[in-house]
Amino acid sequence: MKQVRQWAVWVALALGVLVAPGARAEPLPRLISAHGRYELKVDGKPYLVLGAQVNNSSNYRSMLPQVWPAMRAIDANTIFMPIAWEQLEPREGQFDFSFLDHFLRAARRHHLHAILLWFGTWKNGGPGYTPAWVKLDNSRFPRVVNRDGDPMPSLSPLAHATLAADRRAFVALMRHLKAIDPQHTVIMVQVENETGTYGCVRDYSARADRLFDGPVPRRLRRALHLGPGTWRALFGSKAGEFFHAWNIGRFVEKVAAAGQSVDPLPMYVNAALRDPLHPGPPITYESGGPTDDALGVWKAAAPDIALIGPDIYMPDSARYLRVLQLYHRSDNALFVAETGNAAPYARYLFAALGHQAIGFDPFGIDFTGYVNYPLGARVVDAATLAPFALEYRLVRPMQSLLARLSFAGRLHGVAELDDERPQTLELGRWQVKVTYNMPMFGTTPFVRRMKPVGGALIAQLGPDEFLVTGIHARVSFSLARPRRGERVQYVRVVQGRYHDGVWNFIRIWNGDQTDWGLNFTALQQVLHVHLATY
Repeated sequence: MKQVRQWAVWVALALGVLVAPGARAEPLPRLISAHGRYELKVDGKPYLVLGAQVNNSSNYRSMLPQVWPAMRAIDANTIFMPIAWEQLEPREGQFDFSFLDHFLRAARRHHLHAILLWFGTWKNGGPGYTPAWVKLDNSRFPRVVNRDGDPMPSLSPLAHATLAADRRAFVALMRHLKAIDPQHTVIMVQVENETGTYGCVRDYSARADRLFDGPVPRRLRRALHLGPGTWRALFGSKAGEFFHAWNIGRFVEKVAAAGQSVDPLPMYVNAALRDPLHPGPPITYESGGPTDDALGVWKAAAPDIALIGPDIYMPDSARYLRVLQLYHRSDNALFVAETGNAAPYARYLFAALGHQAIGFDPFGIDFTGYVNYPLGARVVDAATLAPFALEYRLVRPMQSLLARLSFAGRLHGVAELDDERPQTLELGRWQVKVTYNMPMFGTTPFVRRMKPVGGALIAQLGPDEFLVTGIHARVSFSLARPRRGERVQYVRVVQGRYHDGVWNFIRIWNGDQTDWGLNFTALQQVLHVHLATY
């Protein structure tokens, strides 16, 4: 028996799969659904991803000293880290896991969970993060070609060799991850990045044309409740875009399914968006990706993908909120996979949670000196991250409770609109009004001193009881359908804080603190509110 144990240790050392001493296996992270709502469970408990994504090329050991201070500054609970194919397999068949090993050890020391981003065949539509042996072999790994037969900056989803190579590398990544991460520091994996093609609706290679002229696959027709027909006959002007989406979705599905066969973590894709209010033709956005019009195609093509998350770089409230509506579906958990790191984006955490989002992820969170202005902030420093940190520090102590309430359909949230209009929610017999730019006392609005930054969360704990919090907002309760002479009163308004899921009393609000509604500033204030009528 001793010889058998010694042999097992030798094998483990040879394969590089021994884990750190004391590592404890935790329950597998999983995404569950019921009644069209979703909950992410991590370590067996409801989990809300308060994320921070580093810049694309901050995935090297020498960059990490500039990453961890930014994670502390924003107070994230989850770091999003790219793992590039060129980094993992610089020479074909030879894998290098040294960065992943180092990164996970460091993430654990900083008490962070992680989401890995697989930059494989697609990164922003192109093969920029593929190894040189892929980039330089266009005969083996062909590009999408346009109508004129010219190569485009995107690899074809129809190339068997590209799929086989990407899949092999991704399986190697997931196999190694399973071996070194029994505690599930990594809670989800993004498969590819912003798939699709810019400047060309679809692949026009000879093989692609033959398939395009043929019948639409039965799997897709059944999902969309369509009869037999060709792409043109069934989809008209959308035919080329949906054909490309189907082929990319099938490619991603095969990569994801192979990875899940060795380590069944939740896997997702992110979407480069089209304008949600004025989309335009597919030549104007990343055709073939999981844009809002192609979600049904992608859902049919990639059933092993747990969710499709939008990358939202639209700071105006009309378009941002419309994207949240489009990606919050009964068949899709809302997950803001990327968003801008400039101050106007911070408020949308409240709106995302109001749409039952399982997570929120500002992009470009490190102090390496790179910025993606004008999509994000001009400078990324602690002051830039302060609006996000303010909200994360408010939400993080009760993130598990909020995730549970969201799954029960009892969490509601709003973000301040660009025009500062009040917003109302109807919760049972109560109506909640959220106003902005108001003083703590009185009804005269301030002269506007800042851009819209406010937001509020209201969770219904019982028929007449609520958890209420917010930033730069006033929350007022009234009756949704009052009877004659019936008026609202606060039975009790308790300020407290959550610690390890336990509510701790601080004080009771009354008098000036409640006469003009419940007024939230930049202070971290959480209230339990009990209402009644007289």
